[in-house]
Amino acid sequence: MDSRAINLRGIAGNAGKNIMQGIGGFVFGNENNASSEDSHVERYLDRISNGKIAEDRRSAMTELQSLVAESRQAQMAFGAMGFPVLLNILREEREDVELIRGALETLISSLTPLETSNGSKNEIQAASMNSDLLSRETDNISLLLGLLSEDDFYVRYYTLQLLTALLTNSPKRLQEAILSIPRGITGLMDMLMDREVIRNEALLLLTYLTREAEEIQKIVVFEGAFEKIFSIIREEGASDGGVVVQDCLELLKNLIRHNTSNQILLRETIGYDPLVSILKLRRGSAYNFTQQKTVNLLNTLETVELLLIGGPAKDSSKQDNQTSFAQKNILSYLLLLGVESQWAPVSVRCMALRCTGDLVKGNPNNLKQLANKQVGEEPHLIPALNAVLSIALRTQFIQEFLSADYVIKCFCEKNPEGQALLALTISDTNSLSVNPTEMTNLPFGSMLLQALVGFASNGDSETCCRAASALSHILKDNLQCKEKVLKIELESPIPSLGLTKEPLLHQIVKYLALISSKLSKEKTQNQTFQNQNSPSYLLPFLLKLLVIWLENCPSAVSCILSQPTHLTYFFELISNPNSDIYTSGLTALVLGQCVIYNKNTENNKDPFAIVDSISQKLSLTSYFTKFDELAKTFKSSLSATSAQAAKPLSRTNTAGMIDTQDTEENEDENQNIIRGENENPIFLEVFDASFVGFVSKLEKEIREGILGIYGNTKSKVLVLPAELEQRNGEVDGDYVKRLRAFLEKQCNEMQDLLARNATLAEELVHTGTVADSSSKPNTNIKERVQTETLRRDLLEASKLIENLKSENSNLKSESSNFKSLALKLESDLKSLSDAYNSMEQANIQLEKEIKDLRNPNVERMREEAREEAQRESEGELNDLLVCLGQEQTKVERLSARLAELGEDVENLLEGIGEDSALQEEDEDEDDEE
Repeated sequence: MDSRAINLRGIAGNAGKNIMQGIGGFVFGNENNASSEDSHVERYLDRISNGKIAEDRRSAMTELQSLVAESRQAQMAFGAMGFPVLLNILREEREDVELIRGALETLISSLTPLETSNGSKNEIQAASMNSDLLSRETDNISLLLGLLSEDDFYVRYYTLQLLTALLTNSPKRLQEAILSIPRGITGLMDMLMDREVIRNEALLLLTYLTREAEEIQKIVVFEGAFEKIFSIIREEGASDGGVVVQDCLELLKNLIRHNTSNQILLRETIGYDPLVSILKLRRGSAYNFTQQKTVNLLNTLETVELLLIGGPAKDSSKQDNQTSFAQKNILSYLLLLGVESQWAPVSVRCMALRCTGDLVKGNPNNLKQLANKQVGEEPHLIPALNAVLSIALRTQFIQEFLSADYVIKCFCEKNPEGQALLALTISDTNSLSVNPTEMTNLPFGSMLLQALVGFASNGDSETCCRAASALSHILKDNLQCKEKVLKIELESPIPSLGLTKEPLLHQIVKYLALISSKLSKEKTQNQTFQNQNSPSYLLPFLLKLLVIWLENCPSAVSCILSQPTHLTYFFELISNPNSDIYTSGLTALVLGQCVIYNKNTENNKDPFAIVDSISQKLSLTSYFTKFDELAKTFKSSLSATSAQAAKPLSRTNTAGMIDTQDTEENEDENQNIIRGENENPIFLEVFDASFVGFVSKLEKEIREGILGIYGNTKSKVLVLPAELEQRNGEVDGDYVKRLRAFLEKQCNEMQDLLARNATLAEELVHTGTVADSSSKPNTNIKERVQTETLRRDLLEASKLIENLKSENSNLKSESSNFKSLALKLESDLKSLSDAYNSMEQANIQLEKEIKDLRNPNVERMREEAREEAQRESEGELNDLLVCLGQEQTKVERLSARLAELGEDVENLLEGIGEDSALQEEDEDEDDEE
């Protein structure tokens, strides 16, 4: 005990004092101000480490905790010399529970940031430094996790609070430390089954721990997090529960956000029933929403949205999640919240509508389900899409309009059958005078048409533009629908020239002119944006519809150009100084589409006439500048979108999203958008990344189309020069020569002009560096022509050099090929020569053998060999006969002797020949084997 006290005293003594004073002086700028706090902290640590009486040590711990909780200087001093003392107590003195509690409370106080009225923003936070010191050693985190197994309630509770404070200040380091500790996360998961207070604290700790930590997320899920989360949600009352349900849902979102494996595990194990059940609400207009219930529903809907969006591997996971949710009938609950429950908070309705769009987007089965879905109660059932359109047209909240418009967009996107279904309901109608309260009883197309052309009678420009947005989704990338709607003719709101009916497209252009005139009049009457009544986004909405309608639709372009006043109005709109960047840029796109999708051959309506009008009334420089400004605005808007991406709902940011009693706040937001002060929400939603990409592609096509027109000429000759007529008394030969010279001269001049036009147009389109001739009347035309001529000659010389280089390269390549072929032929020839020599040698050898065989000496040698063989065989035969004679003599003598002895010679001689024959046969058989 004495040695321990001496060591601890040394830690808390001079060395610790020097460290603390150095850090304190650096942070607070005055060592004298910190000396008092330093001495108090040192004295308390000395009493704790060297005290003999338990009560005195506990009292010192309490006083140290109070001092550290109130003073930043004390926090700094404690961080310099107090951690070893208290960590040693946690490690060695587990039996003194009160002292352990005090140590944990003191550590929590040292990690809790303190704010002072005169503190500098750049001032170092003592709590952050202490967190860094404590979490630097993995053994310290392991020690704290070990305390979770203690029996004392407060020890476990304070330990969880301490870990949460460490996560708040040093999340990455603590996450790495817990991952490196065996069963570290398992111990935290066990706390979810503890008493309610500890469970809630452990839930909050796991929520912080699983943020942006994929490995920890997988381990937590493996430890049964999904089952425990939904069990707690059921116990707390689901959507009617308190902040604990919010924490559970936030933890659930952390586990599935951009994590495909966890999403699949949730879908395949527990399923989506527990999540969908939270959204089951009873009908009733008088149903009251509490603030916490709203937060819980928002978190649930955000969880559903994360699953519908899918993980990084979006295609498979997204489709499977959409199908699983549809099987749970979630569409009915989403429509109940987003469409039928006008008593629900606006934020909940908007989120439910967005989830509806994500549910059907790109999923054929879900799209059919939404198309056939009806909402309401019998006998007042209406199609769900009609109800969504009604919300988009009539809601007073901008965000709700955007959410409803998003549902229609998702239904129409890559769904030509659905687009055709909605387009069929748009037809000539006699219901344009229907009462607005009865609009929901109309077909989808009739309701849309009523809102679109109602501006002429009621002046409701905003509803007209909202209907235009919905119509643009129906027409997007669907030529059949464009042609179908183009045939619709309605009574003209402004009859002219005896025409009682005109195409719908003409009326939209007229509404565009009327709304533009209205906006300009408001500005010219010295009205500021604060007093402006018309929203600033109306013109871009109508222009977007025109851009989408004219895209790859020559008949729509012809319809636009059938009225000369339309082009005049477009030129006025694009040159109007009051037009914003979106209006002027989209108008420039409409004019460009009248060029590249123009199939007219009439003089005043063909592409050449449109380009000439643009050049004369705007100048190409000014025209292409509109594209550059629009692209720059889109780029900055997309950057702002990514920078201001929606943050996940949590305890810290839910307060600003609750709108159960926020009608006035929403009205203020709407007025800000109308005045142009807060245009980002609506412009970023309407001009999203897909539309920006479409505009970028279209702009490129327009530039190339105008460049092509400048590089070609019209097919018709408007004026016949007098030189083409034959003069009086001119003979035919002279006339032909003069015509030939004239034509050569005209051809050369035409080629020069075409080349110069192409060069200027290309330079203007791609670089925009050619100055406007109207703005510089004193420009020396002769010098410009000479410059262009020289430039053209230089280009021709460069092309000639490139051609020569190409021909040289081709010649070198052919030479190399010929060399390779020659080497191959030479090798083949050598091989054939060797083979021929071999055949010659073989032939000579054979001829020699044949010659030897034909020599007479050979026959003589054969005869001599035959005679010698015959002589040898005769000698051997004579020897054999002699031997046989001798043997016969012996047999005769033996036979006589046997006869004398009384033996039967014939019987004895019977088997001798046979035995020898049998032996010979056996020998022959053996030889054969």
